[in-house]
Amino acid sequence: MKRSHRELTVSEADAGAALAAFLRGALGGSWAEARRLVETGKVFVDGRRALRAGDRLAAGQRVEVRMNAPRPRDPAAEVRIVYEDPQVVVVDKPSGVATVPFEARERGTAMDLLRDAWRRQGRPATEVALHVVHRIDKDTSGLVMFAKSKRAERALGAQFRQHTVERRYLCLAHGDVRFHRVESHLIADRGDGLRGSTRAPGRGKRAVTLVSVVERLRRATLCQVRLETGRTHQIRIHFAERGHPLVGETVYIRDLLRAGGRPIEASRLMLHAEVLGFEHPLTGERLRFESRDSCFPHEEVLRAGGGPAPPARR
Repeated sequence: MKRSHRELTVSEADAGAALAAFLRGALGGSWAEARRLVETGKVFVDGRRALRAGDRLAAGQRVEVRMNAPRPRDPAAEVRIVYEDPQVVVVDKPSGVATVPFEARERGTAMDLLRDAWRRQGRPATEVALHVVHRIDKDTSGLVMFAKSKRAERALGAQFRQHTVERRYLCLAHGDVRFHRVESHLIADRGDGLRGSTRAPGRGKRAVTLVSVVERLRRATLCQVRLETGRTHQIRIHFAERGHPLVGETVYIRDLLRAGGRPIEASRLMLHAEVLGFEHPLTGERLRFESRDSCFPHEEVLRAGGGPAPPARR
């Protein structure tokens, strides 16, 4: 698979084979390598870029592997630079993109996509260090920032520790949400392998979530959420533990299923980091940014929620 250009013709014997299987048989290598060739835009069938590794081939089709072909752009999988100066950069990331890599060779994170955006602008992509000061879940869309100097990293990190950073989220939760404030102590394993709250004295980290209702729907509630603290999966856990897991949730859904509930289907986790506010790490100026670009559309909210709730009886 190392040659820069290969041309192959599908034989009668290979007719009906999946593209990835054909590539693996013709070129060698692993299944993962064959799929990666397709996913990174290196494979063309009859002159057109192949989009799916599972597509079936017909006899006589021409398959090309062009190792030098550029990775195709996917605007839905790119970050938008919301603000940037020599000390800090704020980006709007889509759902499905991790903030930072969790494995040594993981690619496609928000940090990678930011550097890709710099390349498209004709700027050096690797000369500036990016320092992580916070993160949002992979399945959460919205605003995240990086420091561009150690000084900025220290100053911004202090603001997060002092809970002075403004963070507001928009989410869609199952059912009729009636609570407005949740406080608990979160631990990494509540006993079933999931993060959750504990009542054991002296255990866990304090987590406070403030909730206000934006719109009540027949099957769900659209909420604005503010964080006093920023613990891992805090919003998802607090809503799920009160019987209202977020729509699109795939992890903190066990309690709803055990209670006989039916999860609402959605294309993504309905959680969006819509506001980020902080003091500039050098000047002290208060900065505040809002995001709508990567948020889930209201049409999807109405569909998932079953339409507007009927008016309350008097």
